[in-house]
Amino acid sequence: DELGAQPPLGFFDPLGMLDDADQARFDRLRFVEIKHGRVAQLAFLGQIVTRAGIHLPGNIDYAGHSFDSFGNGWAALEGPNAIPQEGFSQILLFVGFLEASVMIDVEGTGNEHIGDFRNGYIDFGWDTFDEETKLSKRAIELNNGRAAMMGILGLMVHEQLGGELPIVGPM
Repeated sequence: DELGAQPPLGFFDPLGMLDDADQARFDRLRFVEIKHGRVAQLAFLGQIVTRAGIHLPGNIDYAGHSFDSFGNGWAALEGPNAIPQEGFSQILLFVGFLEASVMIDVEGTGNEHIGDFRNGYIDFGWDTFDEETKLSKRAIELNNGRAAMMGILGLMVHEQLGGELPIVGPM
């Protein structure tokens, strides 16, 4: 009866991770699924946007390297046009900061469900929706996150295989 158990699969747990699990274990796995889905949606969008030739204006460092001088996708991390190790380390530190202090579920701040990171600060109109609409939007986000996780994984695999994909172009 949980959110995400939707047709055509219904409840899908092929690895049995929830066999004999309590509600706390389920909530933790749902929290991780939502967070990974959100990151995957951003990654997929970033892959499509940068492959379309859209980059931030200006320079990424004081040496004058522009954002578009680095590779797209996996090539930004590895290869001749990769981001320098110092820059990659800064990215990882920033992600760690977000993980540890921003993207957290703070107890007692009015969060309504697992993965509600508003923490009493922002709303964007969420409180104006009725319960049925909120449940629908949460299900949509969960499904979009699942699709994005598969999508970015597919793009990463195709990038390593080489070739060309429609819309994305040469890998």
